[in-house]
Amino acid sequence: MTDKSNNAFAPSVRVPQRPAMAVPPRPRLQLWGSRLALMPSMWAWPLVLSLLLVGGVMVWLRAKEVADLESQRADMISDALSLEAQITSRLDDETGKLRALANEIESHTMTQDAFSRHALVLDGLRRFWVSLTWLGDDGRIMAHLPDDTLPARDALRNSSDEGGMAGHLSVSLPGRADHPGGMLVARYSAAALLRQKVPWWLASKYDIRLVDESDEVIAATVDGPRRAVQAWYRVSMAPTLPNAWLELSSRERITPWWRTMPMALMGGFVLLLGVASFMLRRQMQSVSRAEEAWRTEAAWRSAMEDSLAVGIRARDLQGRLVYVNKTMADMVGYQPDELIGLMPPMPYWVPHELDQSMRRHLRNMAGKAPREGYESRWQHRDGRLVEVMVFEAPLVDAKGVQIGWMASVLNVTERKRMEERERKQLETMAHHARLTMLGEVASTLAHELNQPLTAIASYNAGLLNALGPRDDLDPQVMKALQTMGEQARHAGRIVMRIREFLTRREPQREPCRIMDVIESGAGLLKRDLSRHQVRLDIHGDDTLPAVWADPVLIEQVVVNLVRNACDALAAGPAPRHIQVSATQSGGFVRVSVTDNGPGLHGQDSERLFAPFYSTKSEGMGMGLAICRSIIELHYGALDASDAPEGGATFSFSLPIHHEDEPGKDAGESS
Repeated sequence: MTDKSNNAFAPSVRVPQRPAMAVPPRPRLQLWGSRLALMPSMWAWPLVLSLLLVGGVMVWLRAKEVADLESQRADMISDALSLEAQITSRLDDETGKLRALANEIESHTMTQDAFSRHALVLDGLRRFWVSLTWLGDDGRIMAHLPDDTLPARDALRNSSDEGGMAGHLSVSLPGRADHPGGMLVARYSAAALLRQKVPWWLASKYDIRLVDESDEVIAATVDGPRRAVQAWYRVSMAPTLPNAWLELSSRERITPWWRTMPMALMGGFVLLLGVASFMLRRQMQSVSRAEEAWRTEAAWRSAMEDSLAVGIRARDLQGRLVYVNKTMADMVGYQPDELIGLMPPMPYWVPHELDQSMRRHLRNMAGKAPREGYESRWQHRDGRLVEVMVFEAPLVDAKGVQIGWMASVLNVTERKRMEERERKQLETMAHHARLTMLGEVASTLAHELNQPLTAIASYNAGLLNALGPRDDLDPQVMKALQTMGEQARHAGRIVMRIREFLTRREPQREPCRIMDVIESGAGLLKRDLSRHQVRLDIHGDDTLPAVWADPVLIEQVVVNLVRNACDALAAGPAPRHIQVSATQSGGFVRVSVTDNGPGLHGQDSERLFAPFYSTKSEGMGMGLAICRSIIELHYGALDASDAPEGGATFSFSLPIHHEDEPGKDAGESS
């Protein structure tokens, strides 16, 4: 197969810069066993996920706030109980010292003056007590310190008095006969008590107050009431201070979770993310519009390419198929996805032309493909051949860089078939013209030969009549003259029948025995068979029914077939053998001529029986064509095939003559 250039079938479409790809489906997400289409609202997913994150942070901050409040309350309870224990311990110590003083008074007779100078009294007034009163059993004040008569600014009088409400400690004095009973009452400053017993770190952490049952402040470490936002805890001071409560108000405020710095940061983050999501939404909408436009264009281009009668294929620089349209795939009987990605050799290359196809492929990859296109031959998936016209062009990307080769492929099989049909029609017309001319020549020859044959027959008859009465002639001479006359008359009949056949007259059909016709024809070829040393065997049943045929024309068919077999065997080795057999098959008698020669060499009967086709160098190619015309004129069939044991078999069939069949005589007489 050779490449042939042809401009007449160059495609008018423009070769695209890149192959159109199939329209991809929208991406899908597998989530919890279900398939969810990713809608254009995917832009909101970052915002939704961020809101979920912020919600988690809010829950965490709220939990942390509750934990901090609980921790603060636990610390506050612990500190309040600890401070209450310290204050109670201090008051118990003071009560013990006051009882020691009472014991001193009980054990010694003590005057008022001695009482005022007693060391325990002075130490208590200097340390904690605001005043100390000694009451008799009748309720009269036996002694009172400091003396109210002292000036208001006296140091002794103001040593422990810090103002505010005061508490009292009392101890009873049992009375005796020589010593009256009574009571010692020590008044102390609640503010001083708090000042002395509250540690500095506790005072910096809490606002500490002593309050009564009506929430009146007895003493406090700070001025002013407790604020409503402060966390506080109270513990009862009973029995040391009945109807008094120790209250701790935390100075440290647990900030609500929604006012913390993380929430401020989260708020700013959500705000920024909302702005970013809005911008992303606009961008995705723009991308979606562009994608939809691209999908529409790709679908339009795909539909346009699939509707083209031109096949399109794209190959990279290594020769790999990267794109084929549907027309190209249908042209070779494959699906596009079966071809994309393949490297040479391609599955549609003709198997026995792989080397030539590979050379052409390498030439095209080197950029040497003819600009006007070239013809090639591919093989369809079902085995039939496809004639194509291929136009190669460089495939470049958007930057102008060549990335492969784009080819437009035209299926010219039908055009080739039409050209072949037209060629055959022209040959047939030429054959018909030659046949017409041959018929005219044969008719002229038959006319011209008829007169000499008639003259030969007349002279032969006259000679026989003249020599008949003589007895001195050699019998062999008389027999030769008789045979010559018979052959002349037979030649005359042959010329007459051929002339009638060429002038398209009906053959002279009559009932005849096919075996007699075969033997008569074989008798005419004895010299040829003897010259070529060919053995002829005739097999047939004498009981075969008669056939309805023209014996002269059928004899010529037998002669032609046997002579062709003899010529085919002439150049072959001995032994040379021809067998002629006749058998009945249904309503026909079938005659077969079989030889042991070289056979038909793969040629079909249509070609063998075509006019002017001959396998002989000196042959005209008309013998088998005339034989087929004669057999078909008798409503039979002539065919050829290779013999099972070697050689060739030519067979023809003729209809059987039926005596009771109407129309035979009428047809003959017409």
